[in-house]
Parts: sequence; structure tokens; C-alpha cells
Amino acid sequence: MANLSVKINHLSLKNPVMTASGTFGYGLEYADFVPLEELGGIIVKGTTLEPRQGNDYPRMAETPQGMLNCVGLQNKGVDYFCEHIYPRIKDIDTHFIVNVSGNSPQTYAECAARLAGLDRIPAIELNISCPNVKQGGMAFGVTCEGAASVVKAVRKVYPKTLIVKLSPNVTDIVSIARTCEDEGADSVSLINTLLGMAVDIERRKPVLSIRTGGLSGPAVKPVALRMVYDVAHAVRIPVIGLGGIMRAEDAIEFLMCGATAIQVGTANFIEPDATMKIRDGINDWLDRHGCTSVSEIIGAID
Repeated sequence: MANLSVKINHLSLKNPVMTASGTFGYGLEYADFVPLEELGGIIVKGTTLEPRQGNDYPRMAETPQGMLNCVGLQNKGVDYFCEHIYPRIKDIDTHFIVNVSGNSPQTYAECAARLAGLDRIPAIELNISCPNVKQGGMAFGVTCEGAASVVKAVRKVYPKTLIVKLSPNVTDIVSIARTCEDEGADSVSLINTLLGMAVDIERRKPVLSIRTGGLSGPAVKPVALRMVYDVAHAVRIPVIGLGGIMRAEDAIEFLMCGATAIQVGTANFIEPDATMKIRDGINDWLDRHGCTSVSEIIGAID
């Protein structure tokens, strides 16, 4: 078996396969399908300072090559996570990373500060790029100034590994990635969903309750690959790639484009054990091609 271990700054992962926030719950929901301790990392659903009800239904729609969602960061808040979820996951032998969102730099920072005291949460992922909430979220991820304001505020109070999730709904994702790096981010993850829409022609109305939502799945992979390649060649910090990864070959493409690790999202809804199949597929590919370590293919494309 090839050496699949990778590092995100000081955070060592058993393998490069992680789960994408919002598609894997708190991990516990998938325990009957996946040996959680064998994943490189689990990024739990979006967490905010205060509880959020999310958007009205309908908030998901299938597309020919993926899905749209406008769930709207429904969650019970960071205190609920600390008191009720953390005790149930802290002894599972993998890295649990909390995806953090907010509607101001201050709420991001307060949420992050509360998570900093949890010994078995080694990292957070700042969601400055969610396209389906009415305030906050993507508003911070579409300009360098907005991204800087959040990363700077969180970096002051959060000493552990800080990952920033970037929006593809911008004109220059490289500049925003560099800004996050300059403000102290240890890694960037990309891409979040692309803003999209679906129409019910019989009702003559949008399918989703708030009209638009985030597009994920195979349709977004070419865009994600291009952005991961561009960012990985522009920053010095590790890049985590995601967007339409359905099988091992997709993951390998991201690794070759410069991603140190990858996240699996929409595929989890189709095959609950997709992450394990992708991990094993990466290993099989490395074995077939005479590679002893996954590091041999990371950034293989100049």
C-alpha cells in the first residue's frame, strides 16, 4: 500500500480524502456506512454563533449533472455543538474540522474562539463563500477586503489550523486566496458551490424557495480544477480541492493540479461509502503506476 499521508500545515492526515461540509452531517450519520477513523478528515456541517433555521422549503433540486441547494446553514449553534456533538465525536480517531460561518467578522471570531478550547478539534474551515444565505456568507468571500476582515478577526483568537473556503463566484479567486494567506490562513479550500437556478415551468416559478442556490456535483468539476490549479500555483500554503469529485480518478486530477487534499461532497448523497471507494481507488492507481507515496503526484502538472 502506498503512503497516503499528507500535511495541511501542522495537521497530519492519514490520507488526502476528507468530507465536504454540509454533505456528511457531523460524521455520526454515516457511521453505519463508513469507518470514520479511516478518513483523512471530517468537516462537519456549517456552524454559526447562534442557531439558524435555514431557508424555507423547497431548498434542494436535482440537476442533470449535480444538485442545487439553498439549505441556508441550518444548525443549532456552536454551543449546542460543544455541549452535545463534541462529546460524541472527540474519541473517534480522525480529525474533525468545524466549518464556521457568520454575518460579521465579530461573529465569525466569537464562534471560532469557542471552538478553540476543544482539544480534539484541531482546525476550523471558515465559510466565507456560501451562496445561499441572505446575509454574511458569500458577501465576505467575493472581495479581498471582505475576506481579509474575517480572516484577520479569526486569526487573532484562533491559534490552531485555519482553513478558508473560497467562493468561485468571483472574477479573481487568486487574489482572494493570496489575501487569505497574507492574513494568516494556513490553507484554502476550493471551490464552494456555483450560484445557479432551476425553474418549474408548470408553476412558472423558481424551484428553490429563495430562487437561487449553490450548484455542486460533476458539472462544476472543470471550473474547480482550473481554480485549484491557478491558486495552487499562486500561494505557498496547502490547497484543498473540491467540486464534483465522484470517483478516485477525479480526486487524482485535483491532486495533480496542486491540491494537497480533497473533499468529497455531493457523491456522499449518491453512495454513502464514496469516500472509502475514492481512498482505495487512489491507492490502487498509485500501486499500478509504481508510486510509493501520494506526494509523488501532488502538483504533477506544471
